[in-house]
Amino acid sequence: MRKKSFSKISYLLIATVFLWIKTYIVYKTSFDIKIENFTQEFILFINPLSFLLLIFGIGLFMKEKNRNRYVFGASILVTGILLANMVFYRFFNDFLTIPVLFQTSNMGDLGSSISTLFLPTDILMFVDIVILFFLLRKPTFRTEARMTRKEKSAYYLLVAAVFFFNLGLAEAERPQLLTRSFDREMLVKNISVYNFHIYDGLLQSKTSAQRALADSNSLTEIQNYVNANRKEPNQDLFGAAKDRNVILVSMESLQSFVINETMNGQEITPFLNEFIKNSYYFDNFYHQTGQGKTSDSEFIVDNSLYPLGRGAVFFTNSNNEYVASPEILKENGYYSAVLHSNNKSFWNRDLMYHSLGYDRFFDVNDYDVTDENSIGWGLKDKEFFEQSVDHLAQLPQPFYTRLITLTNHFPFEIGEEDKFIEEFDSNSKTLNRYFPTVRYMDEALKAFIEKLKGSG
Repeated sequence: MRKKSFSKISYLLIATVFLWIKTYIVYKTSFDIKIENFTQEFILFINPLSFLLLIFGIGLFMKEKNRNRYVFGASILVTGILLANMVFYRFFNDFLTIPVLFQTSNMGDLGSSISTLFLPTDILMFVDIVILFFLLRKPTFRTEARMTRKEKSAYYLLVAAVFFFNLGLAEAERPQLLTRSFDREMLVKNISVYNFHIYDGLLQSKTSAQRALADSNSLTEIQNYVNANRKEPNQDLFGAAKDRNVILVSMESLQSFVINETMNGQEITPFLNEFIKNSYYFDNFYHQTGQGKTSDSEFIVDNSLYPLGRGAVFFTNSNNEYVASPEILKENGYYSAVLHSNNKSFWNRDLMYHSLGYDRFFDVNDYDVTDENSIGWGLKDKEFFEQSVDHLAQLPQPFYTRLITLTNHFPFEIGEEDKFIEEFDSNSKTLNRYFPTVRYMDEALKAFIEKLKGSG
């Protein structure tokens, strides 16, 4: 912009720079955002800029004497949003979402310790606000000059350019970011904590609109179909496992083509091959997951419902009421828990498990995870199962538990010390690496079953 144009928005630009730097400092000091390379660091640095330019730029449409006042007020508001996320993150290790704001029970968990979540250093969040307050009173930053239409257009073209540059870099680093990833940390890392709240609000509005426009006739049709097609349980099997503990293991990325097959003369899944002989084995089975990936499979298992064709139920419908397995079993005296050594907010699990009626979620913080016992997405399956047995031993009985493995997950990485079978030889590196990781998972499950038997 020309020097004259710059003088008209100098206060706005100073406020933008202050909040930009402050947001980046908060990213690095208050949030545990994992950075793997320079590109991710650069994206993290620039991602607040487009939102800040946009929100402050609204002042350009106001009368000149009110413009700086608006910018000052917006600075306080945005600082408040940033501070709220900081305080919430300290307790929940997660970012605020629209459903959280309406789930007062979550905030109620803070209890009397809410005051302890504020640190003395938080006062530094308002240093720039104090500076902006004094600058607001200085004649240097008071202007009666109007922004021309051309200058406003140039400003918003700059905002759009910054936004799409940021989004382009983010999409290159994490393809299909907005359609496939529902990891809040991933979104904040790539599009900023502020744009994440806008994205979250859009999703919540869409969900609310669908609920508001729902037709009761559709429910009647569903009920009639269910009643007409309901089958009575097999009387020979019904109640055969009454009061037994239920342990359900979700084996990540396990494909049926490896079962009862060999590679280079070695069985790919030797334990499962034997286990099947003493089990019920359903091989006419096909996944119905969509963009929700693993979380969709969890939803299907616990609800006997299809997931969404677009989006993830765990993310968009976590506030719904479900007739889920944990709640049904709880009516019969069962305690329920999920064990998964991953970030609790991944796929919105911490909120969704509450809606499904689970009593306890053992996440990554409940496990001893080190560089030696983890690879790829986190804790190795053997260590996960071993530590999980200790957790199971402490649960009230009878219990219903669901364990989710991690090692056999794209990009299928595993150390040489954990390879029980050599890699496949093909043009696909992903497929080649798949066989050692699925073989390792099979061995981990064997150790798990043996330890369960040994522990009674």
